[in-house]
Amino acid sequence: MQNTTLGELKNIGYKSRSVKEELRENLVKVLRDKKTEFEGIIGYDETVIPELQTAILSRHNILLLGLRGQAKTRIARLMVNLLDEYVPYVAGSEIFDDPMNPISWYAKNEIATKGDNTEIAWLHRSERYTEKLATPDVTVADLIGDVDPIKAATLKLTYNDERVIHFGLIPRAHRSIFVINELPDLQARIQVALFNMLQEKDIQIRGFKLRLPLDIQFVFTANPEDYTNRGSIVTPLKDRIESQILTHYPKSVEISRKITFQEAKLTTDQKASIEADGLVKDLVEQIAFEARKSEYIDQKSGVSARLTISAYENLISTAERRMLISGEKNTFVRLSDLAGIIPAITGKIELVYEGELEGPAHVATTLIGKAVKTMFARYFPDPEKAKKSKTANPYTEVTEWFTEGHNVDVTDTLSNAQYKKVLMLVPGLYDLVKKFHPKLSENQTLLLMEFVLHGLAEYSQLNKNFLNGGFGFSDMFGSLFNAEFDEEEDEDDFR
Repeated sequence: MQNTTLGELKNIGYKSRSVKEELRENLVKVLRDKKTEFEGIIGYDETVIPELQTAILSRHNILLLGLRGQAKTRIARLMVNLLDEYVPYVAGSEIFDDPMNPISWYAKNEIATKGDNTEIAWLHRSERYTEKLATPDVTVADLIGDVDPIKAATLKLTYNDERVIHFGLIPRAHRSIFVINELPDLQARIQVALFNMLQEKDIQIRGFKLRLPLDIQFVFTANPEDYTNRGSIVTPLKDRIESQILTHYPKSVEISRKITFQEAKLTTDQKASIEADGLVKDLVEQIAFEARKSEYIDQKSGVSARLTISAYENLISTAERRMLISGEKNTFVRLSDLAGIIPAITGKIELVYEGELEGPAHVATTLIGKAVKTMFARYFPDPEKAKKSKTANPYTEVTEWFTEGHNVDVTDTLSNAQYKKVLMLVPGLYDLVKKFHPKLSENQTLLLMEFVLHGLAEYSQLNKNFLNGGFGFSDMFGSLFNAEFDEEEDEDDFR
């Protein structure tokens, strides 16, 4: 980078490469050295990443097609790591002209005038990335450029002179990666102008035609939903995008959990003072899996990975709030803290008509319940099968205590000591957990004791009510009779 003139650049034998050749050759080195060029992308090792590598090796423009929250933009941004750390350009050039292959009037004139004394500057790869979100108000001037009348007047030039053009985002991304997010949202006429630049290597601005062989790696992202709801990709442009790569959501709870922990933003204090067991971490991920197959949620819209990230942050913060109010120095996440993640769920799901009738909060609590039911089978016997089994039912002592009219409220107002006291009131609950999980710590045991209550409620063995900041558990049949009695009373009052 100490070479500051064109002559010095020639002396060291510098050879220019197109951006696609640069990406390809650097990827070849990465693959041979068995390094990872897409750090932080989890769950795509056997699907998206191999296809992306193939597209780069083929020097293709790329379309990443997938639902929201599938790391499409993040993948595009990481492609910058495959560029050379620094590349030379003609100093002062608006579009960072290659000194060995200038395309703008300015660079050509500089080299023609100064020859080997032409000043050279260096561009870092972090500056060789341009991103534009496609919205209906994007214009040709934004992307390609426009005639600048002030420049024409100042320089005393006619509109036939190339120097009066004010370049848009794409020409300024010369020798770089250019990303257009949500491509179908771009108006058809803008897409056509874009295609002309890709195919014909010329730009047309207000009747001014200029051949400008730009060197750009195009990456587009799109959501399949957009093809029907808001727009489409025009056929000539789609034909020019050589590789279309389909992204997807995590295929297992384990992969989803890794993504959440990588992306969740927790403070040092939260990490030090709040314990989160693997059970609650998996429950958060399972909620997203339940949402992705729920009949209440629009599956075309998708359920973003941001749901679990936001939900986990809320879960930790709910436990932290309880800890601060109770004046304790540390705590652990409880099942009742799941009430605190409902705002994170309702803000991340698109409901169908049936879901709207139910209401977002009700759908969120239903998803939490289904997640608990799914996870329960991994820790304890199926309560329905246990009830029908000829052998002793491990849940009998617990359910009979509730049948006798007792109830338990687990809310966020309980300190750690009070939480333990409330759960230990239920006879047989502690012994049940220890029978199936004897080696757990006290906190983990208490968590599973509450988990049993939630699980029994999901299997209709207990009744669960949503309280302010927690849950209440009572006898299933007693609550039904009380509800029927209350309804009869209401009818009498009405008469």
